[in-house]
Amino acid sequence: MKKGILLAVAVISMLALSFTANAETKKTSFKVSGNCGMCEKKIETAAKLVEGVAIADWDKNTKVMTLSYDTNITNLDEIHKAIAKVGYDTEKAKADDAVYNKLHSCCKYDR
Repeated sequence: MKKGILLAVAVISMLALSFTANAETKKTSFKVSGNCGMCEKKIETAAKLVEGVAIADWDKNTKVMTLSYDTNITNLDEIHKAIAKVGYDTEKAKADDAVYNKLHSCCKYDR
């Protein structure tokens, strides 16, 4: 009986490890338009709210977003769209003019 329980626990543990091993994390970077610390907070928050994004860091000096995300859960297009949805242009997605126009004056970048 004890051997059966130990075997079951071992099998379940191996299955759990195999599921977590299937996660494919990809690190990438791309340009995002913006100007200030307020932009940084909004851009990073928009990216982090996309399920599967583990790390999102935007540098206001270089205008580069660096992120890590699980390719089994999301893709780069979804992350670009999420950032554009809050008013910031990326290499792959442009923010709607109406959303861009609602940005604080210090956040408006040259388009």
